[in-house]
Amino acid sequence: MPYSAANLLVRPVAAPEDPDLLLQITPAGAGWDYLSFQVRRLAPGRSWSFATGEHELALVNLSGRYTIESTRGSWSGFGGRRTVFAGGAHALYLPRRTDFRVIAEEAGEYAVTWAPTDQDHPAWLIRPEAVARSIRGGDNVSRQINDLLPPGAPVHRLVLVEVYTPGGNWSSYPPHKHDRHVVDAQGRLVEADLEEIYFYQIDPPGGYACQWIYTDAASPLHQAGQPIDALMRVEHGCAVLVPEGYHPVVSAPGYTTYYLNVLAGSAQSLANQDDPRHTWVKQTYRASDPRLPLYPPGA
Repeated sequence: MPYSAANLLVRPVAAPEDPDLLLQITPAGAGWDYLSFQVRRLAPGRSWSFATGEHELALVNLSGRYTIESTRGSWSGFGGRRTVFAGGAHALYLPRRTDFRVIAEEAGEYAVTWAPTDQDHPAWLIRPEAVARSIRGGDNVSRQINDLLPPGAPVHRLVLVEVYTPGGNWSSYPPHKHDRHVVDAQGRLVEADLEEIYFYQIDPPGGYACQWIYTDAASPLHQAGQPIDALMRVEHGCAVLVPEGYHPVVSAPGYTTYYLNVLAGSAQSLANQDDPRHTWVKQTYRASDPRLPLYPPGA
């Protein structure tokens, strides 16, 4: 499938048959094998029902508060943050063959993602206070990382990360990629072959970020004669597909950029390799951006 800025940038949708659906990504539309993704909203008292089938699935609250009833258990008070910039997320992992219903206690929006699996793992509620948080990079490459469903989590494929990048800063930098499964001579995973989605929120919402996706000569797409070289202006509520290649981000001055990273592929891992032309930048950092962390612990 040839990729360009036109099909790598996914904008919010209007779906008259499903008015609560804000954005949707399917494997068929993305040209890949694993990841499905939706952003949905609910008014108070309204609900949405779904079944995981032969997929593992995760929900992440963006705003609002919910009750989730399922054949694996029920959870109330899921969420509660006013926006993604006001505090950390709740996430709920549900295994395959689970029927569930999301009921809005307070109006809001949430993300849901799923990937095929042949494994069974227990349902798992991840609370904000249990999420590991770190500041990555330095200087104007500083960003805040919240590991919702990190490598090593008791799941099959899914990885979930929230990233906050202050205005004027770079993120996913130095550029890195994860488009081949590479194991070194000692059997250690050097790079995983991962599909990835970036779902964006901007504060205030009138701002934007820019994301560049480009492949190198080792990329399977590049070798197939379909290289990627796409630069996109990303606005509030949009998503970007990363099927292959390096994918750095920069946040416009004056605006804080949030993105929810969703990944799945050859391993439940974030193993990646930097663009060798730019990895030297890591050695120049002197301090972290004082604007981070974005919100205090426990918010």
